[in-house]
Amino acid sequence: MPVVREFTLPDLGEGLTGAEVVRWMVEVGEVIAVDQPVVEVETAKAVVEVPCPYGGVVTARFGEVGQEVPVGAPLVTVAVAPGPVPEDVEPAAPEAERPLVGFGVAETRRAGRRRVAPGGAAPAAAPALPVAPVVVAPPAAVRAPAVLAVISPLVRRIAREHGIDLAQVAGSGPEGLITRRDVERAIQQAQTAPVEVPRGTDEELVPLRGLRRTVAEKLTRSHREIPAATCWVDADATELMALRAQLNQVPGPKVSVLALLARICLAGLERFPKLNSSVEGDAVRRHRAVHLGFAAQGQRGLLVPVVRDAQLLGTERLSVELARLTEAARAGSLGPAELTGGTFTLNNYGVFGVDGSTPILNHPEAAMLGVGRITPKPWVHEGELAVRQVTQLSFTFDHRVCDGGTAGGFLRFVADCVERPGMLLRGL
Repeated sequence: MPVVREFTLPDLGEGLTGAEVVRWMVEVGEVIAVDQPVVEVETAKAVVEVPCPYGGVVTARFGEVGQEVPVGAPLVTVAVAPGPVPEDVEPAAPEAERPLVGFGVAETRRAGRRRVAPGGAAPAAAPALPVAPVVVAPPAAVRAPAVLAVISPLVRRIAREHGIDLAQVAGSGPEGLITRRDVERAIQQAQTAPVEVPRGTDEELVPLRGLRRTVAEKLTRSHREIPAATCWVDADATELMALRAQLNQVPGPKVSVLALLARICLAGLERFPKLNSSVEGDAVRRHRAVHLGFAAQGQRGLLVPVVRDAQLLGTERLSVELARLTEAARAGSLGPAELTGGTFTLNNYGVFGVDGSTPILNHPEAAMLGVGRITPKPWVHEGELAVRQVTQLSFTFDHRVCDGGTAGGFLRFVADCVERPGMLLRGL
């Protein structure tokens, strides 16, 4: 006699409290192997596959595509046979052990799938696992079991015909068994529920979910808690662009403009260390290491990958790491460790063809440098009017951490290095 096991959404780490169902990878009635991925979910950090630690017949799924599932809530229930799994169920590939979260693990060969044939029949190689009668395993905690237990096919058919989600029905039978009376009660409640009148066909209400909701919460908190101020300066980047052209004439990885700007920021933070900090309650935490975040556009929206210990990297290695993280952001393959823990952010909004911006700080960081587009403009150079490559720099800072003198000194240092990049040689 099979035993129904309930698999709940595990804690995916990084303080996440839930995940949104993106795609179901199994169907009810399908036979799965141990550690086979059953659902793909989207957290605030990434889209991951969640493997189930039980092998057997899937008896129920919880949550529709697009629905938010909290950590600890049921995902699937599996009827686990007391004996060995049938031989024709292909086990998961053993080449690489798949962690529960699934971050950063290469794809391996998927476990085989098969359905239980109608009427209980299965291929001759092994008999199908019986689904009924079902015995619900006692839960670990002392509470009513949350397992979806429905024995009668008639009950399932009535619920399906009336659009009732059995996962939302509380069973009144033994050990939480859902009976026909429970389903009929749910139908009656659904019929008497007030109907919400749509506002109009030309409007759409899109809920904030996953990454978008996390970004909204973080930006709202930053705007509410941090007394931010912004200052600007225009800078002649002609010499910086010429330096980049010279560096890229040498064989090896190409040095990007972003890498040169990051190197300038790191030199500025070494001179103004107050800006590499964050406020915690009534104290300011000064960070010795610079974990440099930078804005990158990915498939799921704007992301801020983090280059850890950026102050230890040379310009070439810094360029390589920035390129790697940028490509991973576009591919949607960044893990939580690559998206958290930043201490300072470089925002190159010039890639969108704009000159200036007043960005919101990436909470709890205390400062952010913004760089506009580099474009030909008339500029007075050495007493004469000339066409030069000009950019606008903006610097947003937490006024609790420093005064305008520190912020202005940092921005002026950055602008001077952009205009005369040879100044960086003094610090090497």
